[in-house]
Amino acid sequence: MAEPAGEPPIESAAERAFKRRFGGKDKGRNKREDYALDLFREADAYLDDFERVNSILRELGKLYNPVTDAPIVDLETRQRVMTLLRAGTPDEARVLLDERRRLYAPLDRPDDSRIRSQEQWDTQ
Repeated sequence: MAEPAGEPPIESAAERAFKRRFGGKDKGRNKREDYALDLFREADAYLDDFERVNSILRELGKLYNPVTDAPIVDLETRQRVMTLLRAGTPDEARVLLDERRRLYAPLDRPDDSRIRSQEQWDTQ
């Protein structure tokens, strides 16, 4: 799908991962960047491109969520999201994707005293 006129193109998760690993101006800037979260962002940005979203969800199905001891996006969720998108209800599909993202990387809440997502890996 073509980018809307006047808006910069959204960088794909693969491009961001490549830059983080091999250089570019963004290398080493943010250790909390995560390929799976990049994939969620990309899927959310292109909900009108069925094939692209399906490919992204397939990739998220290959990645492991240690919290749930399962793929980040399981096959049933992927099928439900694609059914909703084909039915013309992207907002409902977005809700499902957001639920899966929150299972993988919970949102930080100021009233929550538990370790925030990714903080357990920061050593400084």
